[in-house]
Amino acid sequence: MKIWVKWLILGILSIVFGFVVLANPIAASVTVTVLAGFMFAISGGIQIFAGFSGEGGAKWMGLALGLLMLFLGASLIFRPLEGVISLATLVTIIFAASGVTRLITAYQMRTTPFFWPMLLSGALSLLLAGYITANFFVIAPSLLGILLGIELLFNGAGLVMLAFFLRALKNRIDQ
Repeated sequence: MKIWVKWLILGILSIVFGFVVLANPIAASVTVTVLAGFMFAISGGIQIFAGFSGEGGAKWMGLALGLLMLFLGASLIFRPLEGVISLATLVTIIFAASGVTRLITAYQMRTTPFFWPMLLSGALSLLLAGYITANFFVIAPSLLGILLGIELLFNGAGLVMLAFFLRALKNRIDQ
């Protein structure tokens, strides 16, 4: 199978799964939370194991960080609905912080042609964070699923474009 066909199939699958996720964003949010919980728990276990090889303060810091990650993972796994709310809060804070950062960056770029795109980007992130905060208990249960679905759609579209680019490049090289 040609490489561009593999990328095309992967892109189409990503788009299909994006629509599946957007069809039920609450279930996707819970799934993302449980998966994040397992990743934190595994990372915590590895960190604890690695912490035993340290010495002095590094050993205790590694063990403490591992236990914290393990606790966070277990919390997300065994209480996924509360985890969805916690992760949605974290995402909202990240949107707000990145929006403020981009607004500050835009101000520093005010004499360049990149000022307006940066200003618009920062303002939209800040407005999105404000909208989520104002409607938090309506949006929070499905926020992670919606973001995952949108990411899968954009990822799929990018992979499809990559596949067509690789096919066109291969045809150009063969000529």
